[in-house]
Amino acid sequence: MVTPLLFSPNLRGALFMVVAMSGFTLNDAITKVASESMNMAQVMLIRGAFASLFVGLLAWQRGALALPGSMLQPMVAIRVIGEAGATASFLIALAHLPIANVSAVLQALPLAVTMGAALVFKEGVGWRRWLAIAIGFAGVLIIVRPGFEGFSIYSLLALACVACCAVRDLATKRIPQAIPTLLVSTTTAVAMTMLGAALLLPMGGWTPMTGESTGSLAMAAVLVVIGYQFIIMAMRVGDISFIAPFRYTALLWSILLGLFIFGDVPDLPMILGASVIVGSGLYALYRERIVGRRKTAAESAGPDMAPDGI
Repeated sequence: MVTPLLFSPNLRGALFMVVAMSGFTLNDAITKVASESMNMAQVMLIRGAFASLFVGLLAWQRGALALPGSMLQPMVAIRVIGEAGATASFLIALAHLPIANVSAVLQALPLAVTMGAALVFKEGVGWRRWLAIAIGFAGVLIIVRPGFEGFSIYSLLALACVACCAVRDLATKRIPQAIPTLLVSTTTAVAMTMLGAALLLPMGGWTPMTGESTGSLAMAAVLVVIGYQFIIMAMRVGDISFIAPFRYTALLWSILLGLFIFGDVPDLPMILGASVIVGSGLYALYRERIVGRRKTAAESAGPDMAPDGI
């Protein structure tokens, strides 16, 4: 009786989602460690180069690069611009804030996408979900603490990252189905690599790298690719309404990694704010399932809950 339960589609999908979130969060941790020895533009450049190589090879293998002219489609361009803003703001915030704090703010992304879909695409959002959105962003303010002693300007960059990710994901929803996902991912990875190169001198120039630091950023890029593959597997195996809440395990991973790698102990406002955000997100998912929308906020939002350069 145990074996069928363990291998049921929903449980396998949930497991795949947990693995995906661990991959993304480990990538963030490696990136944060790398920021201690080089500026974030260099991190973006090196990690982006590896990501471009890995994703580009995968796209080539699957024939996704057959129509390169599709990269010039307007929605692809808007997506890349949103990703550029998200990546830059995310990496700078990550270098100066505890990884758990940045992750907690980013849990508001599905709520931001729901709000954007209502305002931009005129999708129906009832008062209960608007209330969940408002409460969720109140949770963000608890973490950011504007006007209080614990406030950091880098917290606003984490919030700016959420806004840029929402633009990215809303544009993604309008990209024609004929354009392969891997082509879009390759375009984004190459663009983020170029952005890192452009910002390298303004952010302090090149720092000589060791084999260890180069290998760690290569591993970060591999973890991103693994995360994407497992999230695709999760979405294909189980029910979205069952699997989507497991995205919030990213917050648990970030707390554990922050504690054991960086010695960051979450404070009360961070725990309280994160609880409010996650609770609001789960309620919004519940309401979207009740009203029978074809796509939930979590499905609409980018799979990584944070920018990764691809």
